[in-house]
Amino acid sequence: MSKHTNLFTFLKRKEPEPATTTTNEEVMPESSTPVIEQNIFETHRTETDETKDLLLSLERYPGLRVPMWDYRYEKRDQTRRAYLKLKPYQPILKSFLFSGPDSHHRRFQASWYKRFPDWLEYSTSKNVAFCLLCYLFADKPNRNTKTFTLVGFNNWKKVNDGDNCPFITHVGGGPCSTHNNSVRAKIDLLNDRGHIRHALISRREEQIKRNRVRLMTSINVVRLLTLQACPLKGHNESENSENRGNFLEFHKAFARYNDKVSKAIENTDYNAKYVAPSI
Repeated sequence: MSKHTNLFTFLKRKEPEPATTTTNEEVMPESSTPVIEQNIFETHRTETDETKDLLLSLERYPGLRVPMWDYRYEKRDQTRRAYLKLKPYQPILKSFLFSGPDSHHRRFQASWYKRFPDWLEYSTSKNVAFCLLCYLFADKPNRNTKTFTLVGFNNWKKVNDGDNCPFITHVGGGPCSTHNNSVRAKIDLLNDRGHIRHALISRREEQIKRNRVRLMTSINVVRLLTLQACPLKGHNESENSENRGNFLEFHKAFARYNDKVSKAIENTDYNAKYVAPSI
């Protein structure tokens, strides 16, 4: 007779080695929380925390920022919202730096912020002006946007030149100017309720409600007919039948006296009505 074999015939159990510590190290008590749970708690972050971290990490000074098109596509809208929340960088200094020829020194004026409060920015490091909205929403720089997004504007003597003011020229007179397109992009971004994501979520919630109404209607009809010991299926359940059976006829009666049930049942495909015999 052969010797009885089992798992331990081939595998020998290894005894655990005793923990060794040196005299210069203290033994840390084992935590009551498993390591996996600790990692979950440590890595769990709320959207508010991420927003705060993003606000702290953004480059505040115009001219030193990373161009918006260098951000990953999925991070751009979040970064744009953060910059809009911070608002344009508009420092008010006792004296701004002079620029231009020695005979005609000019400098930036803080009063210009009031004329263009939503987008005008001043870079203290480069002594130039930028447009926050074009930086956030304009495409890669072209002749119309390069000055106010990458290079910066500092020809101060032309600012008070009436309609020829470069700031007014930058905004443009038509609704389709690059700056005005950026303004509309800002409005669309902040109109969060009109975002396609919310539209899809709202539509999905409405669909769920209609599905529940249809399902509960079918359940209540089945419970009623079962309680009264009535058959559910009819001899002819086709659309042209005058009597499609108790289940479908009661179903129709419920819809006739309840607008919510009627809308839920009528505005749907046949396969989503929860009236198929197999269901």
